[in-house]
Order: sequence, then structure tokens, then C-alpha cells
Amino acid sequence: MSRIGRLSIAIPSGVTVQVADHEVKVKGPKGELSLRYASPIEVAVDAGAVTVARPDEGKRSRQLHGLTRTLIANMVNGVTRGFSKQLEIQGVGYRAQMQGKSLGLQLGFSHPVSFEPPKGIDIKVEGTNKILISGADKQQVGQIAAQIRGLRPPEPYKGKGIRYEGERVRRKLGKAGKTAGAGGKK
Repeated sequence: MSRIGRLSIAIPSGVTVQVADHEVKVKGPKGELSLRYASPIEVAVDAGAVTVARPDEGKRSRQLHGLTRTLIANMVNGVTRGFSKQLEIQGVGYRAQMQGKSLGLQLGFSHPVSFEPPKGIDIKVEGTNKILISGADKQQVGQIAAQIRGLRPPEPYKGKGIRYEGERVRRKLGKAGKTAGAGGKK
């Protein structure tokens, strides 16, 4: 039996969970999320808790058991507390600001970059170099953070770019200079 899959998920007050036709809908103060789960898995709501069960010990059932339980637990956590990621911008002249609902970025390009967040995602800028991304859907928050980071990932020579808070970037030394015995003329 899966150690993660057999744990029940407590439903906090103010959250409703509905299961119908292989779909789980979770509604709470931060929003509403839904998940279509695979057919061998069985999800039940009883006595203020959600339980996930598998009908057999087949490989596919074992694979999906813990995954489905974790996805539902993330949904319950998302509609109650929400998820967030923080990005840092490093580099001379690199900055961020909100322009209405869109995020405006100066990243060393010849033009400013504008990023429009999808519905359900909130973006806030603290100062000029910290971006806070928050929302109820854990996967979507991580995806948006990765897309913003992908606009200008940190480069290994000077460390300029957008990085996750606390991310360590391995630095390279760069060109050390020409040596006499390294294949060049003396």
C-alpha cells in the first residue's frame, strides 16, 4: 500500500469537496479548482475527509494512487492558503514594475518586455527587483514563475538575470588569458 496514498485529506472549514464522474471539485476562499483523475482510482468524501483508494495491486493503480492523493491535497491547500513563488532580478538596469495588470520588465534588451498573467494568478512587485507570484493552483504558479524566469535566466559569468529566491547560480571564471603552451604561437 502506498504510504502517501493511504493518508486521508482533512477538509478544513469553509472548503467544499465534490466528487462526481471521475472529477474532483474543490471550492474555498481562494478560488475553485477541479481535477479529472484516472479510472482505476476511487475517491470518496466522508466525515470531513477525502480518501483515495485503489482497486487492485496493478502497476498503473499503484502509480496513480499516491499521485492522485497528492494532487487533491494540493488543491485543498491551494484554495485555503494558496501557493507563491518569489523571483529576484539581478543586474544593472534590470527592473520590474506593474503596468495595470501586466508585468513590465527591463531586462537589458533594446525593448521592454511585458508579461500578462493568466486568470487566477496574482503578480506583485516589491521594490524594483522582487516579483511575487501567487495563486491557488500549485502547478500554474510554478509554470508562470518558470516562464518569467525563462525571459532572462541567470547567466553564469556575471550572474545577471531572473532567478528564484535563494537560487544559487554556479559562476564561471571566464577567459583567463592566453598561455604559451596551450596550442598558440609563442
